[in-house]
Amino acid sequence: MADVIVLKDIVKTFVMGDTVLNALDHVNFSVEEGDFVAIMGPSGSGKSTMMNILGCLDRPTSGEYHLDGREVASLSDDELARTRNKKIGFVFQNFNLLSKLTAQENVALPLVYAGVPEEERMERARKALESVGLGDRLDHKPMEMSGGQRQRVAIARALINDPAIVMADEPTGNLDTKSSYEIMDIFKSLNAEGRTLVMVTHEPDIGRQTKRILVMRDGHLNSDERLVQDYVQ
Repeated sequence: MADVIVLKDIVKTFVMGDTVLNALDHVNFSVEEGDFVAIMGPSGSGKSTMMNILGCLDRPTSGEYHLDGREVASLSDDELARTRNKKIGFVFQNFNLLSKLTAQENVALPLVYAGVPEEERMERARKALESVGLGDRLDHKPMEMSGGQRQRVAIARALINDPAIVMADEPTGNLDTKSSYEIMDIFKSLNAEGRTLVMVTHEPDIGRQTKRILVMRDGHLNSDERLVQDYVQ
């Protein structure tokens, strides 16, 4: 398998008054196509900063980031946004759904910005919701759904542009155990289909359901553990 993510000597520095904080301190690792990686670590370890850089939401102070063969750390803001929208689907802890829109309208929203005609985007949104088991909730608004259902809507939205990589930031952080495991089953199915997944989590039982665990500590990559499991459809 080819590497879809390659980080070389990544440094991210924040200046706070007279203090210089190295949130990421010379981090190196790669992620193969089709992998499922959990990034873990205590609060302040650098995992959220790492996710922001991996998701092209921020750029490193120094170092190289190759995404799907292209060096993206030095891209302009517009180029970074285009790369992000084309390559990556995002899932967040707080769902980030618009309360006045239906599930179908929320999922279709990225296609509005892409200029896709309404009929096509609504049909694609319907299929995406069906793929996560919400074909009967198309017209429901977020407040009419459980937390687990809202996260399913968020996953469907992340998939609407058919990204090669799905990045999830604490996707089970606001869910009960049953809903958390249902969301992980969806992620495993996506991985079995060949998608690459990168997830930040603080929950060990969730991390152990992935294929690989990277542990961050004080801005360094502290450990890299490969788990033996295979998600077969």
